[in-house]
Amino acid sequence: MIRSPLFPALALTVLASAAACSNGDVPVERQAAAGARHCPAIGDAPVHLPGGSFAMGEDDVYAEEGPVRQTRVDGFWIDRHEVTNRQFAAFVKATGYITVAEKPVDPKQFQVPADQIPPDMLKPGSAVFTPPEFPSNNYNDWWKYVPGANWKKPYGPDGPDWVPNEPVVHLAWDDMVAYAKWAGGRIPTEAEWEYAASAGKPSRNVQPTEANSWQGSFPNYNAEADGFKGVAPVGCYQPNANGLYDMVGNVWEVTSDFFRPGHDPADRDNPKGPDEDQAYDPFNPGMPSRTVKGGSYLCAPNYCQRYRPASRQGRDPGLGTSNVGFRLVYDGPPARPVNQ
Repeated sequence: MIRSPLFPALALTVLASAAACSNGDVPVERQAAAGARHCPAIGDAPVHLPGGSFAMGEDDVYAEEGPVRQTRVDGFWIDRHEVTNRQFAAFVKATGYITVAEKPVDPKQFQVPADQIPPDMLKPGSAVFTPPEFPSNNYNDWWKYVPGANWKKPYGPDGPDWVPNEPVVHLAWDDMVAYAKWAGGRIPTEAEWEYAASAGKPSRNVQPTEANSWQGSFPNYNAEADGFKGVAPVGCYQPNANGLYDMVGNVWEVTSDFFRPGHDPADRDNPKGPDEDQAYDPFNPGMPSRTVKGGSYLCAPNYCQRYRPASRQGRDPGLGTSNVGFRLVYDGPPARPVNQ
């Protein structure tokens, strides 16, 4: 897969600096805060959820999350945690797979003369959160395209290597689908994901204590009250009532649904979202986006109140970032080895 049409625009807007963490310093986003919480090892065995009905959506925070509708899903199995670097490394070792972020960029995607393209924009890389030193509501101030950033080097070539039990990030849609096929699963629908995340409770706009989100004033001041400045290993926070970890916070999770603002009130039975030709993302109108759920460690009360099961946004399927991951669901008992 080549990068999507949005890639050139996003890359150009986030290229405030092409260099990741210089001199080998560990980025502040990665460092654990003093007194960081214990993160016990947790198993990989997926959890079985029987089918059922639930109130999907929320109508008192962001307009694209409503209207609330009673929705039914069939039973399925779901990963108890986000796919980790350890699991993705096993897939790469077995298949030799190379991710989109590790491949050079096709200059034709910029649709401008080649001499107008900054050379770093043609290098393999991905978008990395880099906190500014000043308050801002402009995402261009904290997203940077970093050549050499990928799942193995999440902060760029001069930053630290991947951590085995942290969620794998910097993946495009095709990378996730390739892993899912190898693992015998699939990307969940938005309804399946929200059913699993809500665990029998309605979505409410309250910043959770048992989730990796941003405390302080985003994007320049992180109080680190939850123990981490950036992505946390899986298992650091208590699971929900379904036994699932990090269903809100830590990293956004990709679903199979194409994105369109709002829910169709009539589409209640195992909904799969709009067709591709009916998809629309107002922040990415030139192409169909996929729906991501649950917010990330960057969500804060003053900017992104997305640390909720009902939260949803569109996401460019052709470009990974440092705060987006995924987990799989299965239509039958998973056959893949546990703890691979």
